[in-house]
Amino acid sequence: MDYNVHDFIPQRYPFQMIDKILEVRPGEGAKALKLLNVNEWFFQNQEKEFGMPRPIAMEMLAQTGVCALLSMPENKGKNVFFGGIKDATYKDSFRPGDKLELAVEMTKLKRNIGEGHGTVTRDGEVICEGTLIFAIE
Repeated sequence: MDYNVHDFIPQRYPFQMIDKILEVRPGEGAKALKLLNVNEWFFQNQEKEFGMPRPIAMEMLAQTGVCALLSMPENKGKNVFFGGIKDATYKDSFRPGDKLELAVEMTKLKRNIGEGHGTVTRDGEVICEGTLIFAIE
């Protein structure tokens, strides 16, 4: 099934961090794709070794998780707020040309507060993961 990113997340360029939604399971999880290119705003003013700032990977995961939350009928028209990061680990850098696969699984959801565990994979290898805290308003 084809998904439109704008049907799920309110962010637009330059704050929209995912390119394509691959899968949505309402209230359970989502998968998305990000193709990094040298023209990304966060690579500007870098001269030699291009590297995406690591917190942006967490924002990519947060936006992916929002797709699973806002696809639930009871959350239609609501907002999801990023509450924090627990246990984030980074195993490598992010560079232009990377094809990043993003996956978030909801691990806790009680009323309007919860957690989701996200992974960023490149070429079949997990290069970043963390637990995200959120609130739905």
